[in-house]
Amino acid sequence: MTKNANATAEAPVPTVADDAVLILVDVQKGFDRADVWGERNNPDAEANIAALVAAWERTGRPIVLVRHDSVESSPLHPDDPGNAFKDVVAAVKAELLVTKQVNSAFYGTPDLHAWLTARGANQIVIAGIQTNMCNETTARMAGNLGYDVLFPIDAMHTFGLTGPDGDTMTADELSRATATSLHGGGFAKVVRTADLLAATE
Repeated sequence: MTKNANATAEAPVPTVADDAVLILVDVQKGFDRADVWGERNNPDAEANIAALVAAWERTGRPIVLVRHDSVESSPLHPDDPGNAFKDVVAAVKAELLVTKQVNSAFYGTPDLHAWLTARGANQIVIAGIQTNMCNETTARMAGNLGYDVLFPIDAMHTFGLTGPDGDTMTADELSRATATSLHGGGFAKVVRTADLLAATE
């Protein structure tokens, strides 16, 4: 039997450092455009993102916002209303705003790696949009850079895609592939939001 894409039943309960940095990737209104992106998964993503934000703000842990400023015609272009953050993160008092034009938040402005290094942060939590795109790319690079990466798979979502052979993978299938690759490759610890929340107390 295939497990749900958001299931992480065998994932270890995480330890969350007092200075763990919550990195919220591309939580932007443009991703609400189903006519552009197609069918999404995980309708609970925004609620779980909100719960993480509340926990980080309550415990005084740092938050970083990442925004994708597309250079091509896109709902994420700076001139498009979709470039704006969704309400769930719009009022977040972030310690850093990173803008980028590619997948990885580590190739943005200002330099995320330099900022994390300067404050001595070793553990990061990645949430946002899209699971198998900017979130996964950021997590892979973070793992390569030596960070302890926590990846709450239920605090993000993605969309289905068609491959070069014409076959389509659903958003849930892609999310499951991301979770498997990050876990199996040792890039990140794939966890649940509820476990992160419990570990922050």
